[in-house]
Amino acid sequence: MLELALGIILGGCAVGAGLAMIAGVGPGIGEGNAVAKACEAIGRQPECKGDVTSTMITGCIIAETTGLYGLVIAILLIFVAPRQFVNVLMETLAK
Repeated sequence: MLELALGIILGGCAVGAGLAMIAGVGPGIGEGNAVAKACEAIGRQPECKGDVTSTMITGCIIAETTGLYGLVIAILLIFVAPRQFVNVLMETLAK
């Protein structure tokens, strides 16, 4: 019984971490599109290079935060959550 519960806890945390890492796909696609459009804009009007570049970098920084949040959640699910869940399980079984 205990081994099954531990397996479910570890498996659930691993699946959750994998799903959290899917959050990195969106920023990658969005930043690629942003850079492509910035290159097009600079190609059309080279004198706007500074304004376009600074706006693009600001947008990429904001978009990247979602990927970083996913990474933090995945790290927590791998290294912190299993121990917490096992502690809760042991306390429940001790009662």
